[in-house]
Parts: sequence; structure tokens; C-alpha cells
Amino acid sequence: METREPVAFFLDRFGLSARNLEDTVSSAIARRADYADIYFELRTLQSLSLEDGIVKSAGQHVSQGAGVRVVAGDKTGYAHSDDVTIESLRIATRTAQAIAQHGGEPGSVAVRPAKLTHDLYHLKQSPSDVALDDKVELLNRIDVAARRQDSRIKNVLASVVAEHKIVVIASSAGFVVGDVQPLVRLNVTCIAEENGRREQGTYGGGGRVEYSYLLEDDRYLRFTRTAVEHALRNLHATEAPAGSMTVVLGPGWPGVLLHEAIGHGLEGDFNRKKVSAFSGLLGKQVASPLCTVVDDGTMANRRGSLNIDDEGTPTGRTVLIEKGILKGYLQDRLNARLMGMPLTGNGRRESFAHIPMPRMTNTFMLSGESTADEIIGSVDRGLYAAYFGGGQVDITNGKFVFSANEAYLIEGGKVTRPVKGATLIGNGPDVLTRISMVGNDLHLDEGIGTCGKDGQSVPVGVGLPTIRIDALTVGGTQAG
Repeated sequence: METREPVAFFLDRFGLSARNLEDTVSSAIARRADYADIYFELRTLQSLSLEDGIVKSAGQHVSQGAGVRVVAGDKTGYAHSDDVTIESLRIATRTAQAIAQHGGEPGSVAVRPAKLTHDLYHLKQSPSDVALDDKVELLNRIDVAARRQDSRIKNVLASVVAEHKIVVIASSAGFVVGDVQPLVRLNVTCIAEENGRREQGTYGGGGRVEYSYLLEDDRYLRFTRTAVEHALRNLHATEAPAGSMTVVLGPGWPGVLLHEAIGHGLEGDFNRKKVSAFSGLLGKQVASPLCTVVDDGTMANRRGSLNIDDEGTPTGRTVLIEKGILKGYLQDRLNARLMGMPLTGNGRRESFAHIPMPRMTNTFMLSGESTADEIIGSVDRGLYAAYFGGGQVDITNGKFVFSANEAYLIEGGKVTRPVKGATLIGNGPDVLTRISMVGNDLHLDEGIGTCGKDGQSVPVGVGLPTIRIDALTVGGTQAG
């Protein structure tokens, strides 16, 4: 896969020149538009999956295309094509202008190359260039390792996905910039059976790294062992209690609750339209003084990190909540301009076929001063949630429901029996005020998060230290 300078690569690939970029952006901006850009993308996606001891699917998909965006006021026109030619860009420009209901005489925009302000991922070899045979061998090793770990493992489902994406953005702000973005993810699910009862456990990880990351320090074996342990633990889990109780969230992946219940409500578009539970609350106390929440797209190798967002803005570290005070929102260009706020580097899109919107990168709560043992020891009766599955949230009021795939009772200040069927039910802004202890053990997730919004999916990261939440509603199948 091509990894040389992205702008030159795209110009050569599509037979374009720097003048073509300037002419297209100048035509798109015209005299009554506020902003225009062109987004080019070439993506190679390679995926393999194993089930029943057999690699049942393996494929490679290559997609390419370009999209032209025209922004006039609060209206956005967008048109895209997978046939990248001068004529297709002209048609896309006229279409985007018509959608934005704007037109005028072409202006003149000088587009100059911009340098990346940081370099978060270093590639010696693209993940998609690794031989298929090597990836097949990895999946087979995982299957053998899981079954050898315990005879109760009856099936193993494993998948590895490797992506290599090259993007270029030419903007009426006067710059053209490109990036080469790797992405690797390994997932392992183990099915355990005992006395007619079947349970499963899932684990995995990855990031913007080389494929060799999965092999370093036998990382894939650690993922496999953890998936097996989750499945076996669930075989002996009892029914979860129901009712209002103290809940302790473990570090790392449980930060997905923070992402869903709170993070989406801090995205600029929802607040500009005043449909978020956090609208109009800048500078106000919205959480316990123990809580500081940030979104950071500049962390090396992380799944949610990027050198630039999908509008060409360098990613950054944005403090959203500081000691309980709401400090800021996540912004793309459109919403930052309309709200009179600075760019944060959070304009993201799924592909060239989609418009960008404010999205999270890596969102997490900073560490506090308590130890995990102190937090658990402070709870006489409660629930310890160590790993989450799916969830739902309504950003207009912050109400959420999350399922805990790995959870335990806390009895007398100790983590005791595993339970199944636990769901956490609450309101994001309200939960923030109920956090009474924050641990000193911040962990980020292993690199598996994918976030959906308005039909678009993008990779993200989450994180959390151990935290104590007082009086959270737990839905279960056993009376509390």
C-alpha cells in the first residue's frame, strides 16, 4: 500500500494538479458561501473471521472517492463520487451548491500545503500489507489456545480487521493537508458449556498500530485468555439483584458509559440546536467536583486518535468538565463558527460518502485520589461492573440503559459472586453528580470502540478510573 506523501499520491492517482484543487475550492466557495472543502479518501480494508475451528471468511475491500462540501449559513450541501475526475468534481460542486441553496461568481482561493502538527502513528509496514496466511495462522493459534485453556470451551469466534486509509483535505481556509491512517482490531469470543448451560465471553483490542502489535508480548494470547475467563465466569454467575444501590465501575472499558451517557451530550451540534441536556450550561456545575472529563485525539497509537480530523484540523485535547464545571463542547467547523467557539479538531466522518459532524475521539475521566481497594471497601452492599456490552442513550434528557457483561456483587466491602443480567439505568447528568469517589487508576480501553451517530460509525477510545456512584438504579432478575 502506498505510504508516501498523501497529497502528491492523490494528485498522481487521479491525474489532478494543485491548480485543479484551487479551482474546485474557489468555484465551491463562490461569493456567498462561508466555507467549502474537498475530501479525498482511499481505503483498503482486510478482514478475516474464524468459527468452529475454520477460517470461514477472508476478504479485502478497496474503496476510493471524493466529496465536495459547501456551507452557507447553517446549510450544508454535500455531493460525492467514487469516480474522481475533474468533471466529477465540477458536478459535485454544482450539486453541493444547489443543496446549500447558494450560488455566485467563482472567487479565488489559494490553497497551500500544510504540515501535520503531530505524528501519532509510525508505520514500517501497513497492516493491510501483511500476508493473509499470517493472519489465518493467528486465528488458528487463538482457536487452539482457547480450547486448550479449558475443555468447557466449545466454540471460538475470532476476527482480525486491518485498515489502511489515506485522506487529503483541500479547504477554502487556504490549506491542503493529508494523512495516512492505519487501524487494527482483534476480537475474540469464546463459548463455554457446562451441564447444559452455555455462556460466552468476549475480549479484544487494537489501535492505530502495525499488525505486529497483536503479537508483541503475546498480546493475542492475553486477549484469548481473558475471553475464556469471562465465559467460564458467566457459567457460575447468579441472577443480578434489582433496585437502587451503590455501583462501582471498574477502570478502562466501563468508560463507554461516560462516552454514551455524557459525551454525546457535549458535542457541538446538539448544543447549538439546544437539544442536549447540557445546553446553556457552560460555566455551571454539572458534576461532582471530583470529576474532570477530557477528550484527547492526540494520544499516540490510540484507536480514537488522529493527526488531523476529517476537516483537516489538527486534533487536540479538550477539557469538557473540570472539577465538575462544564468548560467546553466538541466542535467541527460548522458548529464552531455558528456558536462563536474555537475549533477542537472533532470534525469526523465515516467515509468520503458522509459529511463531517462533531464526534468524540478518546474520551475519559482523569484519575482521582482514592485507591480501588478503598472505593470497594467503602461499599457494604452494591454492584461492581467490570465490563460492558451494549447500551442506549437519549441525548435530549441523558437517560441511558447499559448492560454489564461482567459484574459482581459487593458484600461487606469485598467483591464476591459474579452476577448476570445486570443493567444500569440512569440519567447521564444526574449520574455525574452522584460520583462520590474517583480512583487513582485511570485506564484506557484496549482499542475496540466504535461509535454510531446519525448512521455514521467511527473508531473511538474510552477510559475511566475506578469510580463509586451512589444510588444508581440496577435492573436485574432477582429482587433486591
